[in-house]
Amino acid sequence: MENQTEVSEFILMGLTNLFKLYNVLFTVFLLLYLATLVWNGAIIVILLSVPHLHTPMYFFLGNLSCLDIFFSTVTVPNMLAGFLSNLHTISFKSCMVQLHFFHFLGSSEVVLLGIMAYDRYVAICSPLHYTLIMRKEVCFLMATTAWCIGFFHALMHAIVTAHLSFCGSNHIEHFFCDIKPLLKLACDSTYLNLMLLSTVTTCIVMGPFIFILISYLYIITFLLVKVKTQSGWQKAFSTCGSHLTVVALLYVPVLFNYMIPTVGNSSKQDMIITLIYSAITPVLNPLIYTMRNQEIKLTMKKLWRKKQPFFGNGSFGKLLQL
Repeated sequence: MENQTEVSEFILMGLTNLFKLYNVLFTVFLLLYLATLVWNGAIIVILLSVPHLHTPMYFFLGNLSCLDIFFSTVTVPNMLAGFLSNLHTISFKSCMVQLHFFHFLGSSEVVLLGIMAYDRYVAICSPLHYTLIMRKEVCFLMATTAWCIGFFHALMHAIVTAHLSFCGSNHIEHFFCDIKPLLKLACDSTYLNLMLLSTVTTCIVMGPFIFILISYLYIITFLLVKVKTQSGWQKAFSTCGSHLTVVALLYVPVLFNYMIPTVGNSSKQDMIITLIYSAITPVLNPLIYTMRNQEIKLTMKKLWRKKQPFFGNGSFGKLLQL
């Protein structure tokens, strides 16, 4: 170890093999990021400004939109900066901070999706007790628990990774600081890191996933036994379908990326998978909920008409009718 120099900064290699497409990629991911901010921000504003949407389901949806904005902000701007520079470096401390926030927000979102499944279960299977069970203080406690679990889970990984010795090469084969690419550069034994990644992260990810499956198993059983009308089924699955789609969009890439915690030569595959749930999924989530949720669509239409009186029901609209 005497002849090796401790690493003080890392070079993010990113998508260096696609150098000729940097301008195109920069434009595409910039538009995706702006769409993430606008669409998720619009949902948050709508949920805060419309009183009849102050319900548990929309409270958790607002938390999901916040997480999507922050989650995308952790990685995408950093990746965009890499497209504009020939040598994209990041300090050791900044790298650990980015690693922490990425896993903090990702873990929180996973737990929140499990809580949202429970909310749907209570709403469909115990509608008479829904307001009693899902009280404001209970919903706030659930959301706070999701954020806290994510925070301490990420803090564990950040501390353990920061205590590793990094020497020799400082080239990270990724567009941001993630655990698996960093472990490839460590001089120390990474057994503890891989064990935590395998056990704790698996519990954080698979725990809510199993809970979601059980919740929907109970929902489907309840609908088969108690609900006989087609309208009842349609009402139940109008929101459940959106939630299940969001769960699939997040869980499929995450399971591929972290449930096989090896430090091998799969950096390109990891980058592509990470791009899906860090840049693309946050854009799709608000669209999925607004397209399948009639209440949000009607609210957005009403707000749009109020913002455009001149072009809607105002004088210009009357001129068009003439």
